[in-house]
Amino acid sequence: MANLQHAYAVIMAGGKGERFWPLSTARRPKQLLDLAGGKPLILQAVDRLAGLVAPDRILIVTNESLVAPIREMLGQGSPVGVLGEPVGRDTAAAIAAGAAWIKRRDPEAVFCVLTADHVIGNLPTFRDILERGMELCAQNDVLMTIGINPSEPSSAYGYIEAGDRWRKSGDVEFFQVRRFVEKPDAETARGYLATGRYAWNSGMFVWSVRNILKAFEEFRPALAERIEAWSACSDDAAFQAALERDFPGLDKISIDYAVMEKARNLVVCKGTFAWDDVGSWPALESHLPKDGQGNATKGDVEALDSARNIVVSDGRLTALVGVDDLVVVQAEGVTLVCSKARSQDIKGLLARLRTQQNRETIL
Repeated sequence: MANLQHAYAVIMAGGKGERFWPLSTARRPKQLLDLAGGKPLILQAVDRLAGLVAPDRILIVTNESLVAPIREMLGQGSPVGVLGEPVGRDTAAAIAAGAAWIKRRDPEAVFCVLTADHVIGNLPTFRDILERGMELCAQNDVLMTIGINPSEPSSAYGYIEAGDRWRKSGDVEFFQVRRFVEKPDAETARGYLATGRYAWNSGMFVWSVRNILKAFEEFRPALAERIEAWSACSDDAAFQAALERDFPGLDKISIDYAVMEKARNLVVCKGTFAWDDVGSWPALESHLPKDGQGNATKGDVEALDSARNIVVSDGRLTALVGVDDLVVVQAEGVTLVCSKARSQDIKGLLARLRTQQNRETIL
């Protein structure tokens, strides 16, 4: 393998994690929490790049309000960069900011785009895929996305259809991308799996600064102009000031809609590592220890004649008697009780709470 002397990484950490309320709040969203894996998700995202990308070439792009707590978690003197978005403008703008930060340092760079709220296993396989992907993207005019080999016909993810094989590097195969498809219904997803051509869209990417800038120039020229302007900033303070000035006027659009669904030079690698985007409380179930009745618990929990519950108790005892298939969370002075089947509706509950007075401290 080539020495990746131009390797960088952008970790997107701007999500709110609303489906993990009340443990996840605006002041302490899920990427700052130890939901699974023994340390906060943001630190796991940095750690899994060890040996592949130097710490001073890693950039975390997050909400402006989270810059200080993330820096505190990283520890005094950490060379990892942290960039604060003054307002959320979705992933295209976040990636453009990351590309400009990297271009200032190395116009020849190749970088991966990862997210802070994934739980990933089989790290040697994950790193091997990233390393081979960055090597290929440094040498070829392609934009690469990492798909995940589907373990079930899930309706929770978008899918990527792979076409002809493009390259093989070691044991890793890369395919041309035929198309991106939106989240399907269960029957359509079963059909996708039967073909063997589809992968879950993980939201992880690899490309060179040169090629992502070229894609922005073609499909989102306003963002390409911002990348050029931001990368010309004299220092990081001037860079942050430029974001403050420009971000509110940017379009709110994902990188998928802005670039990936339009570009013709896409390749996909099917990730064979363990992956979970832990998007809601039920997704956490497989990452928590279980008692004899199948209750997945974290914290001080006691359950009598209760089964298949997910119980998270932050700082005090939470006790259950005679209930099944619930999500019970005690955190930040708030107790949530909901059926597992309705856990996706927590966002709707938060929308209602936002209309009420004096709820800001718990949201």
